Amino acid sequence: MADRTPPLTVEELHALVAGGEIDTVVLAFPDMQGRLQGKRFAARFFLEDVLEHGTEGCNYLLAVDTDMNTVDGYAMSSWERGYGDFAMRPDLSTLRRVPWNEGTALLIADLAWNDGSPVVAAPRQILRRQLDRLAEHGFTAQVGTELEFIVFKDTYEQAWDAGYQGLTPANQYNIDYSVLGTGRIEPLLRRIRNEMEAAGLVVESAKGECNPGQHEIAFKYTEALRTCDQHAVYKTGAKEIASQEGVSLTFMAKYNEREGNSCHIHLSLADGNGTNVMAGDGPGGMSDVMRHFLAGQLAALRDFSLLYAPNINSYKRFQPGSFAPTAVAWGYDNRTCALRVVGHGRSMRFENRLPGGDVNPHLAVAGLVAAGLYGIEQKLELPEACAGNAYTGEYAHVPTTLREAAELWENSPIAKAAFGDEVVAHYLNMARVELGAFDAAVTDWELRRSFERL
Repeated sequence: MADRTPPLTVEELHALVAGGEIDTVVLAFPDMQGRLQGKRFAARFFLEDVLEHGTEGCNYLLAVDTDMNTVDGYAMSSWERGYGDFAMRPDLSTLRRVPWNEGTALLIADLAWNDGSPVVAAPRQILRRQLDRLAEHGFTAQVGTELEFIVFKDTYEQAWDAGYQGLTPANQYNIDYSVLGTGRIEPLLRRIRNEMEAAGLVVESAKGECNPGQHEIAFKYTEALRTCDQHAVYKTGAKEIASQEGVSLTFMAKYNEREGNSCHIHLSLADGNGTNVMAGDGPGGMSDVMRHFLAGQLAALRDFSLLYAPNINSYKRFQPGSFAPTAVAWGYDNRTCALRVVGHGRSMRFENRLPGGDVNPHLAVAGLVAAGLYGIEQKLELPEACAGNAYTGEYAHVPTTLREAAELWENSPIAKAAFGDEVVAHYLNMARVELGAFDAAVTDWELRRSFERL
C-alpha cells in the first residue's frame, strides 16, 4: 500500500488558520499543459465552505490553448455547450504549506462533472485510471522525474519586453557538475531546495548542466501520483521563487540550439509488500515482469510520443549526439537510447529519456504505465539491448515533429484500448490546435532569412 500521508493534515491546517499562520488556501488542478489552475481562498472560508464540498471552475480550462484562447474541436467544452462548470474536489492527501507564498497552503483537486462522474480527459484522472489498471495486476508504480531548467538574470517582465531574445544566462559557459557553477547562483538554488523541502518534497541534490545557466534539482522518487503532483507544485514554485528573486527560469524543452531541458522519468514497480518486482534472475538481473514491461515501452513509444513530447518545441530536442534520444532502443546504462535500464536489486528500474522540461508528468507517467501493461498483457519479448551508439544504429526513429506524433496517436490501437476514444480525441485536438497556431505564425527565422535576401 502506497503511503499517502499528507505533508500537512486538515487538523494542522485548522490550528494554523486559528493561530493566524495560514490565511490563504490554493485549490488547483493540473491542466493539459501540466500547469496548476485554480483559485485562492480566504482560509477560514475554505475550511467552512470548500473543504467538504469543493468548488467549481469553468470547464474551458481543459479546452484552451497555451495562451488561454478558446478553441474549437473539444467535445467536452465549447460555445455550443455553454462553457459550464466542472467540480474541483480537494484531495486531502496533497495538502501542504507553500513557503514561498506567505501564509499559504495548497491542495490538488480532482475534477468531476455535476453528476459526480470523473472528467476522464483530465490529466490526473487519466493517470489514476492507468494506476488502477496496474493495481489489478497487484503492482504500484514508483516514479522519479528529473527536471532541468535554464536561469536568466532578466526578470520575467524584462524577458517578455525583449521578446525572449538576448537574455543573459546566469552562467556564461558549460557548468555540468561544476560546484563553482552552481555556487554562482546558490542563493536561488538553496532557496528552491529548502522551500520545496518545507512543502513536503524530499530533495536529493542540485547540479549544473551543459547549456549556459542550466541546472537541475532532483527529488526522491515516490508513488507515481504523488510524484506527478509534486512535479507540478515544483514547477510553479520554482518560477514564483525565481520571480521573487528578480530572475527568470524556463523549463521549455529547447530554448536555443544548444542542449535542451530534459525531464528524464524513472519508473519501477512494487508488489503489495513494497518489493521491487523488476529485479529477478533473468539477463541483466531483470525479472520477466520487467522484460515484458520494458518491451511494452518499446512497442508503444512512437504511438505515445504525444504524451512524452506534447509541444511543437518538444521535438527540437531530438538531435543526434545531444543526449536526447532519436532511436527507439533500450540499453543498460546507455544514454544514447530512449530507454535506459539502471540499478540492480531493489533499485532496478528504467528511465525514459524522451520527455523534456515541458512535459505534463501526469500524462507521461500514464503513458509509461499503459505501455508497460500492454507489454505484460501481451507477454511481449524484449529485443537485444543496444550496447553501442543508438544514434547510429538501425532502429526505428522517434517522431521528429508534433504532426507525426499526432498522426501516430490518432491511429494507435494501443492508445485507444488503453485510454479510450474520448481521451485520444481530446489530446489529438490539443495537438491540432498547436499545429494550426504554429502553421499560421511568421517566425523570427523566416524574417531573418527572407526580409532582405528573398
